[in-house]
Amino acid sequence: MHKEDTTHSYYISKPEPYQSCMLALRDLILRTNPEICHERKFQIPFFTYKGKKLGYIWLNRKKLMLGFCTDRSLLTVPEGVKPKDQYESILIDPNADLPVALITKKLQYCIETINKG
Repeated sequence: MHKEDTTHSYYISKPEPYQSCMLALRDLILRTNPEICHERKFQIPFFTYKGKKLGYIWLNRKKLMLGFCTDRSLLTVPEGVKPKDQYESILIDPNADLPVALITKKLQYCIETINKG
């Protein structure tokens, strides 16, 4: 099965209203920048930009999360400290309008950070 097929099957396996909301999130993320890649990683939809972790969409029971990653390779880590990726997440209500401005702003910030790194 092709990568895109397994990713799409993840979305369509979810009940409404989560399915539609997750597909809208996917489209919003991919429209933000043509270099954003989409795949299924860690059993969930995951997004990367120039090979760096960008974020994910995760449905955990009835909680829909949009997570953003601060890639450890972009962080300045003090000597003796083991670097670990950090994640920030936004709880998404599938029955409400998406916080498009907030999501777009966060994605653009992550992309700028990667470009500077």
